[in-house]
Amino acid sequence: MTDTTKPRRLSPADLWTLPRVGNPAPAPDGAFVVVGVTTFGATGDEGKERLYRISTGSAGSPNAPNAPNAPNAPNAPIALTAPEMSSSAPAVSPDGKQLAFVRKPPGATVPQLHVMPLDGGEARKLTDLPLGASDPRWLPDGRHVLVISPLYKGALEVEATRKLREERAKAGDRPHVTEDRLYRFWDRWLTDGEVPHLFVVDVETGSARDVMPASERWFDLMDPDGEHDVAPGGDQIAYSAHVVVQPHELVRWAIFTVPVAGGEPVCLTPDAPADTKRPRYSPDGRYLVYGAKRDILNYADRVRLVRFDRVTGEHVTLAEAWDRSPSAWEFADADTLVVEAEERGHACFFRLSVSAGGAGGTPELLARGGTLHGARPARDGFVYAQHHTATRPPEVVRVPLAGGPVEVLSSFTSEAMTGFELGHMEEIELTGAGGEPVHMFLLLPPGHQPGRPCPLVQVLHGGPYGMHTDGWHWRWNTQVLAAPGYALALVNFHGSSSYGERFADAVLGDWGGKAAEDVMRATDLLVERGVADPARLASAGGSYGGYLACWLPTQTDRFKCTVVHAPVFSTSALCSGDFTQGVEREIGGEPWDLPRAREAIDRFSPAAHTGKYRTPTLVTHGDKDYRCTVQNGLELYGMLKAKGVPARLCHYPDENHWILKRRNSLHWYGEVLAWLDKHLGADAPRG
Repeated sequence: MTDTTKPRRLSPADLWTLPRVGNPAPAPDGAFVVVGVTTFGATGDEGKERLYRISTGSAGSPNAPNAPNAPNAPNAPIALTAPEMSSSAPAVSPDGKQLAFVRKPPGATVPQLHVMPLDGGEARKLTDLPLGASDPRWLPDGRHVLVISPLYKGALEVEATRKLREERAKAGDRPHVTEDRLYRFWDRWLTDGEVPHLFVVDVETGSARDVMPASERWFDLMDPDGEHDVAPGGDQIAYSAHVVVQPHELVRWAIFTVPVAGGEPVCLTPDAPADTKRPRYSPDGRYLVYGAKRDILNYADRVRLVRFDRVTGEHVTLAEAWDRSPSAWEFADADTLVVEAEERGHACFFRLSVSAGGAGGTPELLARGGTLHGARPARDGFVYAQHHTATRPPEVVRVPLAGGPVEVLSSFTSEAMTGFELGHMEEIELTGAGGEPVHMFLLLPPGHQPGRPCPLVQVLHGGPYGMHTDGWHWRWNTQVLAAPGYALALVNFHGSSSYGERFADAVLGDWGGKAAEDVMRATDLLVERGVADPARLASAGGSYGGYLACWLPTQTDRFKCTVVHAPVFSTSALCSGDFTQGVEREIGGEPWDLPRAREAIDRFSPAAHTGKYRTPTLVTHGDKDYRCTVQNGLELYGMLKAKGVPARLCHYPDENHWILKRRNSLHWYGEVLAWLDKHLGADAPRG
């Protein structure tokens, strides 16, 4: 009989029993929030997202953070939608009485806009748009909702797109034909001509009006949600869309405005040197704040906040001296901007005065610790958000705009997490390449005994402009990876975000240089401190981390094995990826001029340095990966097998750059843990 009182360690299967909490949407007055929570059944890949209402009135009371799910708790969640159909993207009306959201009707393949009263009553489906609706935003009048809905080029009307979609469904697969530089993205082809449009939907009648009927511009290709805003007067919409820069067809995003009543869009940033994105109107309507980059060939270029004065037409850069890169921002009042930005391995909230935040202004830290995301200020003086750490999955929180501790408002995951013995996270600063300080997280395994060296896994993050955080990750969950008894080193090497512009740019043209040295120095430090067993070292990473995981074995035999997911194996193969803009800056040379640039390109290319590669390698890759194409993984595996190096391949025909489906995720975790166990041994009891 199993002892259910004994602590157990988190397994890959356990991840699929945990509720996954989204970003909260607060009522304008902050009286409550609505949040989506996704749960999975015993089988199948598709989860169901259900919307809940959580009262915030007693959130500051002593019992609120401890048991908000208790039946009689002041802020116990109330289910608003049924569990049978997924409902997502909640938006509360200006008067707090209605909720807009999207869901797929029974038998449908795309989501549609729905609206429901918050005092009780059934949801009404408002739209029947052929390619669906997303990201609903209320207009200030409370009688209209703005949504994104794509149309096809050459069929830029709803019924024309519907007819073309039906014809294509009957015809089946067809050739992809293009002359564009950017012709596919992530895991989809762009040659079908799908372009997003903004529709204003009448809540009473359900009629949908296209406010940009002639547009053929893309919105953000990864996630268009959040890239538009409605003026407080309800008369104008600002959005970010792409423009083509000749003669090299460089992709650039610019800020446009269009009247809600309809009219020709106007570009506010036609001469910007690089991307300008995420416009936000101030509540008084005076300003429009957007983010701007300056180097179109460097995707890691720092984002600056720019204030556009709608009266004078002046563009002013805010907080120019602040060496951090904002990822999102929202107005809390007419002069206060809440900014999300990474700071030394943490995703934090900052506060910035828009009027006083000129070139010399610096945002003030509002909240730090763990990972904060999805800031949504309300009129009650709080900022509502999602928060998670390495030891707790995401939950709903709020932060006082005046400053103060993070208050947890929900506990959707508390019961499911009960009984797990988790690893302990520490932060360490070491001397990295060039004598510069480098920051890393160290996760010690559950039940770690001080003084006893552990098998160590260097988990290498992607990007390279990314970072390890004190946060909860569903695909590379550190608690699952540490559960067998492994210590995990999570190094934020040169090239990582959150440490300033110069530190991030240090990886350009130097992929296998300073970053690899940082990883090895961290390994040496943990061995010297008695944390890591020098005879049981491994590395594992995906994307750029996958690159490092197959680059390091060309330089050292110290690792007993490596796990390489979705790597760049040949640096010149970056030209086969979806986004080739700036590739020459990344790899240190121009692939189209190999006689001259061969030495620079091959300098840090694993494919050019395989003579010393002897490390047993697990290669995993998704076939629909258009970012680091599957040929990289297959070439690496083929080389290893031809060379006689122990290697194993896991190819996922239906996955992209990430492993997302349940059966594939369970298989991937199983393969990774088995590979580490085979070559390092697991300290924890099996099973």
